[in-house]
Amino acid sequence: MRVLLTGGSGFIGSWIIRRLLARGIEVRVLDLADDRRLLRKLLGNGAETLDWRIGDVADFATVEAATKGCDHVLHLAALLANTCRDEPLRGARVNLGGTLNVFEAARRLGLGGVTYMSTAGVFGPASATVPQPSTHYGAFKLACEGSARAYWQDHGLNSVGFRPTTIYGPGREVGLSAGPTLACGAAVRGEAYTLPFTGTVDLLYVDDVAAIFEAALLAAPQGAHAFNLLGDVTAVQDVIAAIQGYVPGARISAQGPVLPIHPRIAPDGLAQYFSGLVRTPLATGLAKTIEYYRGGESWRG
Repeated sequence: MRVLLTGGSGFIGSWIIRRLLARGIEVRVLDLADDRRLLRKLLGNGAETLDWRIGDVADFATVEAATKGCDHVLHLAALLANTCRDEPLRGARVNLGGTLNVFEAARRLGLGGVTYMSTAGVFGPASATVPQPSTHYGAFKLACEGSARAYWQDHGLNSVGFRPTTIYGPGREVGLSAGPTLACGAAVRGEAYTLPFTGTVDLLYVDDVAAIFEAALLAAPQGAHAFNLLGDVTAVQDVIAAIQGYVPGARISAQGPVLPIHPRIAPDGLAQYFSGLVRTPLATGLAKTIEYYRGGESWRG
């Protein structure tokens, strides 16, 4: 099996690639640049063997060319929430237009399906069950989910979208919600760090997200689905205390507003379609992240 993965140089994409290669699945990457720095940390020399295509998902011809010869697409390429806030037209062109390009290429080339990244941000801060995004990022992702349903209704193209909460773990260093991971790195280096948000968050370890993308690739349900991915609901101050428990004296604090996502997203039908998934407890995930920044090897397990 050959899989096209868009956004392969990113944090989550790198972890998914790690899992797919370990299973013997051939991976082709489409990204704006050939940036394998995180992949080299995760894979070593294996990062150099990837079929890497440089291009923008906002360009249909680029997406179609990269999709040819593949059996499935894992679509992660997107602009982050802050960029969508500051440049909403560009955000729509990449996050919504790019997703439509992926679905259209998959349809024209007769692929088996698309697995894509949505976000728990489709719910916004007001509801744990009814999508009411309060950001451009969340609104674009919700529109992508609607288009996925339309591609199933109109063309029979299967798809699965995942709505993760706040993802953390080795290598998460970009974006507003990267705070818990950045705090782990700062603690190891003996640096002060202030998380840019407060309140309560649902934290999800990155390899758990990679595992569910792997599972969906191998046994995706028929139809168009969007599932919530949930972790451990925790107060930010408790996250800080946990890090300080592993790194005594760590100078970690928090200030700022709560994240624009309801802190307690309701579970849905994920377990009905994907059984046997393992969720990494927050204490274990933080320990692995701290070990990664210490330069140890135990995080790889």
